[in-house]
Amino acid sequence: MSFADRTEVSAMRWNDLDADPCPVARTVAVLGDRWTVLILRDCLRGVSRFDDFCARLGCSRTTVSDRLAHLVSCGVLETVAYQSHPPRHDYRLTESGRALGGVVMLMAQWGETWRPRPDGRRLQRRHLACGCQFQPVLACSECGEGLAPGSVEYVDRAAQS
Repeated sequence: MSFADRTEVSAMRWNDLDADPCPVARTVAVLGDRWTVLILRDCLRGVSRFDDFCARLGCSRTTVSDRLAHLVSCGVLETVAYQSHPPRHDYRLTESGRALGGVVMLMAQWGETWRPRPDGRRLQRRHLACGCQFQPVLACSECGEGLAPGSVEYVDRAAQS
């Protein structure tokens, strides 16, 4: 049975998303609010210090502290001490955190297309390996064809057995 074919939907509670069978729900359990995603965006751009997150985001120190602790507990960030008196830490992306870079890049592209800036300016992306500007695309790992809405069928692996 595919995900689209499921008719049985249970009420989801925020605290239960981590154990949900749906991978999107489990991802939302990690990234599920605006401040968490914006902290991740800033980490991907090289920000690593608590005070820098606070200054860039303009939200409360408590919010930044809570979101950083959540990302650390989920294994997206790790802390690395850079000062002992008083104790201070950098927040650095783990392998799973760096893997979210493509998700954030595609979110930015969606925002540029469907929620453009009033002045029309767009984010420029340059591939460091070749030096070319590019737009991120999703493609099939097997044939290389682009993945457009409606071109993918979701199949539950357990149902294939």
